[in-house]
Amino acid sequence: MSESLMYRREFHIGGRWFEPSGSEVLTVISPSSEEPVGEVPLATTQDIDAAVAAARTAFDEGPWPRLSPQERAEVLVRAAELLKARTPEIVQVLIEEMGVASNQAPLQVGTVAPVFEYYADLIRTFAFDRVVRKGDLTGLVVSEPVGVVGAIVPWNAPVTLSAWKVAPALAAGCTVVLKPPPDAPLSTYLLAEALQEAGLPAGVFNLVPGDRDAGEHLVTHLGVDKIAFTGSTAAGRRIMSLCGEQIKRVSLELGGKSAALVLDDADLETTVANLVRGSMHNSGQVCAAITRILVPRASYTQALEIAADQARSIPVGDPHDPATVVGPLVAERQRTRVESYINLAKTEGFRVVAGGGRPSHLPKGWYVEPTILGDVENHMRVAQEEIFGPVVSLIPHDGDDDAVRIANDSLYGLSGSVWSGDDARGLRAARRLRTGGTVVNGGIPPQPLVPFGGFKESGLGRELGVEGLHQYLEPHTIGVPAALVPEGSDS
Repeated sequence: MSESLMYRREFHIGGRWFEPSGSEVLTVISPSSEEPVGEVPLATTQDIDAAVAAARTAFDEGPWPRLSPQERAEVLVRAAELLKARTPEIVQVLIEEMGVASNQAPLQVGTVAPVFEYYADLIRTFAFDRVVRKGDLTGLVVSEPVGVVGAIVPWNAPVTLSAWKVAPALAAGCTVVLKPPPDAPLSTYLLAEALQEAGLPAGVFNLVPGDRDAGEHLVTHLGVDKIAFTGSTAAGRRIMSLCGEQIKRVSLELGGKSAALVLDDADLETTVANLVRGSMHNSGQVCAAITRILVPRASYTQALEIAADQARSIPVGDPHDPATVVGPLVAERQRTRVESYINLAKTEGFRVVAGGGRPSHLPKGWYVEPTILGDVENHMRVAQEEIFGPVVSLIPHDGDDDAVRIANDSLYGLSGSVWSGDDARGLRAARRLRTGGTVVNGGIPPQPLVPFGGFKESGLGRELGVEGLHQYLEPHTIGVPAALVPEGSDS
């Protein structure tokens, strides 16, 4: 691994590499070796101020918001091409900084360039101006960029989730200050380099790694018009409160406690085994992961056996090994959090049916075995709170209505799935779920063309799709004389 990829000494501010104002650094620790593998400067409030000032100047005075959508699209396409070319480097950095398994990292990074391509295509035909007429009255509705965007992303998919914010923001004509996560900031530097090389004007994109204090300063900065955040519900609640004080625009993609409804006509063995394996992606550190599997009560014992056998068969190990499915958790504190939930078995009354410990063959690294919890009731903390690790609870249900009730009995509403031998029956159940996204019998919607986000405490607003572009636009209604509007331009 090149040292230049892992040890960064500057921020990206105002179209150039920018010396930090302070001397503190963020040391990146490998989750698998527990050894330092990289370093970035730690942003001070002065650095955040410089980044916001650059973005503010670029928005208020620079060319980017004033370019035609076609001209912005050309830059986004060039950025996509550069990101594709640098995919192997981004993959290697991700494996080192966050411990994602090497056979999963390319899938994660492979979704980045298509987001830029999608928004480039979308804005070429998007109606930024819309004419509305009634009688002799004419209104021009102009979709204008919201302004300077502060984007804050988590460590579990830093480049992917950055792209989900940066691509539509840039497509809309906004400028951006991105604060990557302290645990995994290095891969976002490759995004910054690609955007610079693609010809983005100075100040349109700025990168400032920082801690929670830096993030809060960005959120409350008067020069920032909108915050786009992905992370925990607790942090999202705080950010929403701070934005509320300034009536600042905010979109939030937060936690989840997603349920899979296995109906009584589903193939139990195949479905449960696939759900368990899928829930272990990125070591369970995925907000949309299925962490509650609801199975018919009559088949509950059999489902537990299937789930336990599957969990025990999943390879756990070094993320560099292509055979590994479950790598380490991102940090020691995260392993401690996951283990604290597993240890609730004695007080809550559920059983640890498989896993629950640290792999004996891995003395180094922050690993937790793929874990199956049985005898779980939906009111228990392990069924209500986001664990964010390789832990799945099995909960019995007494029919379709009961399964829907249990699934909806949650503060969260991010994703879910329904499994049935009858597609129409599965769809009927899916329509009743209070979630932002639901899969029926493995039918995967075409991202990035469709929106992603959640109901309830899973967030506010949507990313991806045309809805994702709307998050970065403000409608401006202008009453105009009808003579100003050419014929044929009516909405």
